[in-house]
Amino acid sequence: MDNTDRKSYLRKVKRVVIKIGSSVLTNEHGEINEGIFDLIAAEISKIKTSGLEVVLVSSGAIAAGMKKLNIDKKPDDIVMKQALAACGQNTLMGIYENSFSKNGQLTAQVLLTHAGFSDRKRFITARKTVFKLLKMGIIPVINENDAVANEEIMVGDNDNLAALVISLIEGDLLILLTNIDGLFSGDPNKNKDARLLSLIKEVNGDIEKYAGKTYGKTTTGGMVTKIQAVKSAAAFGVPTIIANGKIPSNISGIFDGQDIGTFFLPSLEKLTGRKHWIAYALKPMGKISIDDGAKKAITDSGKSLLPSGIKSVEGDFDIGELVLCVDGDGNEVARGLTSYSASDIKKLAGQKTSNIQKILGYKYSDEIINRDDLVVL
Repeated sequence: MDNTDRKSYLRKVKRVVIKIGSSVLTNEHGEINEGIFDLIAAEISKIKTSGLEVVLVSSGAIAAGMKKLNIDKKPDDIVMKQALAACGQNTLMGIYENSFSKNGQLTAQVLLTHAGFSDRKRFITARKTVFKLLKMGIIPVINENDAVANEEIMVGDNDNLAALVISLIEGDLLILLTNIDGLFSGDPNKNKDARLLSLIKEVNGDIEKYAGKTYGKTTTGGMVTKIQAVKSAAAFGVPTIIANGKIPSNISGIFDGQDIGTFFLPSLEKLTGRKHWIAYALKPMGKISIDDGAKKAITDSGKSLLPSGIKSVEGDFDIGELVLCVDGDGNEVARGLTSYSASDIKKLAGQKTSNIQKILGYKYSDEIINRDDLVVL
């Protein structure tokens, strides 16, 4: 795909999710930089005026709270982070509202947790709300509801939240704005020979090695979580661009067809809505280690996971919950919804399906995970 092809593709985009990281919204001291908001708002208003529907996913609440409370260092304590987010969220939205109003645009705050995606009723409610806002010409500004989110319902980072929003609103493009120009072949801060990768056709092990984990005063996850988000969006059939948000003109430049950032192509085979929900919207509650035969059966032949291929079980999960399937080296092979609880699967590990009734005294299914509930990664 050359620059002409990218421009041609982007012309087809009608609805875009733009994630703005804390590293974009803060200065070198980790403090909120209110000036950048005006520049970003002007750019987003420009592309919205051209006919695009825009949904923002914005970090920055904790940074805003730190500034308000004169705290220099981001705390490790999760409750303190939640308190800072609660203090900073209204400040963050106030800045956005002021910046967008200068461009004649209205904004609306939408706070979500992981449960808003994993629970079907909440998912539909959130979708209807965002669609109504877009229809009214209002720009939704989404953030995780940090003040009430615990580990069970927490997405954890806004890169993955943005990817989930893609599936929520059926977006056409995901843009992840950060403080570097895109994905490099090495750490550009340490390796002067590191080169910007303009196009990624598929995220494989080699590409994932380029994503070094980074932390800042107000940031979480770095490039690792961005690649996770890319994979989620790609599986939904949506491309992603990682670009430098410190240069706000990059936003309109992307839609002018300029070769900005790293462009990740979507997967050739799009997951169905249900399988994407299984793979990316649910939280894993346990882990099943499988042998090479089972690995080959589910990855190469599209088979279900049978008890005979199971080596061990980790976690305390119930029927219908999401578990990871890993090989002998601990690499994730697939994930899916179990037909049995963890305690039952431990009893069935390595057994033939014909023995299920004898061992448990009942049988729900011949499969531990049916292929219709299994997603190979």
